[in-house]
Amino acid sequence: MLSNGMLGVVSGWKGICVMAAFRVALANGAALAEEPIGLFDLRYTLKIDLRAPAQVRTAWDHCHAAATLQGIVNRNAPNLYLLFVDSQVLPGRNVDEYWMDKFRRPGGWLGKRKHVIHKDIVELIERYRPFIHGAVVYDTDVPSTSNVASTVAGAENLVAVRYDPSPESLYHRLVLEGPRLPVRVWLIRPDGRPKFTGSGDIPDIQRPSTGSAKCDAYVWMKHRYVDAGRCDAAYGAYYIDAHWLRKPGASVLNHHTLTNHDFFVSRRAFFFDLSPWSDEPATDDPDQKPGTDYEVLKELLLSAYRQTEGDRIIHIGGFPPWAFKYTQRAGGKHGGVPTEWEYTRIISAYNAFQDADAIGYGAMANASFWAHFPLKTSYSQKWVTRRQLVERGYLTEDDRVQVDGRQFVVLYVGDYDAASWVYQRVIDIWDHPDRGRVPLMWCISPVLDRRVPMAMHYMRSTATANDYFAAADNGAGYLNPGMLQEPRGVSGLPGGLEAWADHCSAYYAKWGVTITGFVIDGYAPGLDEAGLDCYAKFSPNGIVPQKVPMTLLHGNMPVLRAGWDVNHDDPAEAARVILERIKLRSIPFHWFRNILKSPSWYVQVHDKLHAADAKVELLDAPTFFELYRTYLKNHPQAARGLW
Repeated sequence: MLSNGMLGVVSGWKGICVMAAFRVALANGAALAEEPIGLFDLRYTLKIDLRAPAQVRTAWDHCHAAATLQGIVNRNAPNLYLLFVDSQVLPGRNVDEYWMDKFRRPGGWLGKRKHVIHKDIVELIERYRPFIHGAVVYDTDVPSTSNVASTVAGAENLVAVRYDPSPESLYHRLVLEGPRLPVRVWLIRPDGRPKFTGSGDIPDIQRPSTGSAKCDAYVWMKHRYVDAGRCDAAYGAYYIDAHWLRKPGASVLNHHTLTNHDFFVSRRAFFFDLSPWSDEPATDDPDQKPGTDYEVLKELLLSAYRQTEGDRIIHIGGFPPWAFKYTQRAGGKHGGVPTEWEYTRIISAYNAFQDADAIGYGAMANASFWAHFPLKTSYSQKWVTRRQLVERGYLTEDDRVQVDGRQFVVLYVGDYDAASWVYQRVIDIWDHPDRGRVPLMWCISPVLDRRVPMAMHYMRSTATANDYFAAADNGAGYLNPGMLQEPRGVSGLPGGLEAWADHCSAYYAKWGVTITGFVIDGYAPGLDEAGLDCYAKFSPNGIVPQKVPMTLLHGNMPVLRAGWDVNHDDPAEAARVILERIKLRSIPFHWFRNILKSPSWYVQVHDKLHAADAKVELLDAPTFFELYRTYLKNHPQAARGLW
């Protein structure tokens, strides 16, 4: 539930005056930094019967319209806030309320802002009517047009509305009645016939059809918006299209991820949902020629690359919708992880990374609001000194690592390469009372400060001495750095390592990050000499890739080959696996990756490891990587990757 203060509705004569001033500010196009925050509770869309198609359509329509509206309204100031994402771990807790309550306390960023509650979607849109120029209307029967609509919405300040002339539809309430929004862009014929048919020429552009109505819509979008520079091609959004309406129960109900659109609408991003596979038709478009989605995806990414002139790393929100499409689960030939890796390989070839809002905890709201959070200029972290290591008994005075039978362990605390996962899980993982009892390396992509700056600030502000921050895979965003190296497969473009180094360097410096906790190489080539040189520029204290020798000192940067994922729910079983893996490794330095584990799990694993073998030591990240670097210097063969 909202706190009492947050629920307070502006009412009476004072409320009328406040709302009158609000309308004047809207009419003047003012940034509403001192105006009331509009609140709209979308949680009614989560209380639907999935067996009732009309309810499913209503949930989709309302979330899509609200998110596109929010992206426009919040573009220049934090004006509109949605309540939508409930915690999947803590019953009765709402994640959006959690974050709002945290920063609206007295003295907080939002402490002086009043709130106005809007109770109906039409009333909400009427309230913010001065911000929008009308509607973009799309076609249920060509689901990809829903993503095209989000692209158009951001580029032209339009609300996305699904065509449906039935009396209770949102289209009827917004376009045919109510505010009678003018339709500025039709992605369906006004009489309800499809605009994109997969035959003949693609409408409005001189180009033959791809043979797929789905893909024709994206080619049209590319030509009219990306090629023409009407989008900011440095931002893309890979979220499921209106195909969700056909199987809404395939994942968590909020996993239409429409509320994720707001940030990317605010940034005028291009939206898409295309299969990365060249060897089969897309599972949502089985009549297309195999690889049609793949070819259009490459065209779209190439257009974005050209618009950014290869100098900007392209930020793509979202993740392959594996529960719905493109995988064996959805009738395809490929597994979920292979689909992730193939998609990552492709986008990396065009200088793009994914902000991986993956299924499970992929839903997020209000990123366009939180993007305005006032971060500090920089956030520093302390590195361990040689003298401290000597005093703690890890180094001798002549700089030799005192192993003495000990086995040193560092834990990759992930996965936080997605804004949505950070947004949803701080409430139960970071805030757990056991955090701080054992040393943990929290691996968070620093580029997430674009969408969850308040969460990253909060974590830094409340960290204990045992909480240290490194970058998640694979730096300031998840891409395959091997695909930045020349010669580049898929795209054949010039190398992108320089652009990646410039991009990462700024974020690492801002957040005091000097370690890249994991480098997923996936289906890409491993790091070559140039790739390692690139990482040495911004990650001097260590990287952990998959495709490198077990040990390597590249210049002064320690390189450790990734170890094992240990994600057992039972801490005793996790400890047993860690001990087994330690015995199989010939060096006394061990890295293990864990995903969305609570601090209590880590405490129990630590205690069971220590009880089983007191020589196994869980170290903080600076101690681990500094000792490992020194160890490599002590052992020249290991430093050259010969072990």
